[in-house]
Amino acid sequence: MPPHGTRERPEPTALLEKLGVRLDPELLVLALTHRSFAHEAGGIPTNERLEFLGDTVLGLVVTEALYRRHPEQPEGELAKMRAATVSQRSLAAVARRLELGRYILLGKGETRTRGFDKDSILSDTVEALIGATYLSHGLEVARGLVHRLVDSTLEHAADLGAGLDWKTSLQEAAAGRGFGAPVYDVTAEGPEHARVFHAQVTTGPVMGLGEGTAKKHAEQAAAEQAYLAIKALGDDAGDGVPSAERSAEAAGADA
Repeated sequence: MPPHGTRERPEPTALLEKLGVRLDPELLVLALTHRSFAHEAGGIPTNERLEFLGDTVLGLVVTEALYRRHPEQPEGELAKMRAATVSQRSLAAVARRLELGRYILLGKGETRTRGFDKDSILSDTVEALIGATYLSHGLEVARGLVHRLVDSTLEHAADLGAGLDWKTSLQEAAAGRGFGAPVYDVTAEGPEHARVFHAQVTTGPVMGLGEGTAKKHAEQAAAEQAYLAIKALGDDAGDGVPSAERSAEAAGADA
């Protein structure tokens, strides 16, 4: 972990291998330029226009995918599923899988406050990269990128509850099983500027574990594991509900 206020920043071209696209180096740097860095650099262009474009492309591709995959769903349900897929939290999770925060150009203030792990900055940068891909290659290549980034989220979108997050979904699933309200236990380790949170959630006989750089991220990860464990029980509790350990294993297999 780099010292407080500093961070290792790899060559941005390494990011293209993860994305599976080619971008002009200048356009790539623009897509990674947060306004805090642009301000400190004397007012150079930011990634906000690319973000605006990428948001539209993302919405179109996700809407089309949901329309085709769920012909039985009414407009209202499709809208909820789209909202879950393109939400700030969902896009930030995509960014963390890519380790995108390591590549973003941030001002000193944002770096000190861990802007490279803020949901808002991460999600905006994902959209900027989608916008840059659309500008460079058109809709079909951008469509492929969007699917590589969010298809796993699309698969779970139909399962998410009305609150469009794992904690709400877990609460609904637990209530449906008569397990009672989920109880969260969160601990933290490490220095304040590089803290890691560990969460455990228990509802009835089911347990979920998760970790993250913020308390809410750890709780969401734990809730997801517990939710998937409840779903794995199916409609027949049959010969007994799995133990906490078996539930966690089931969630890990489904994730």
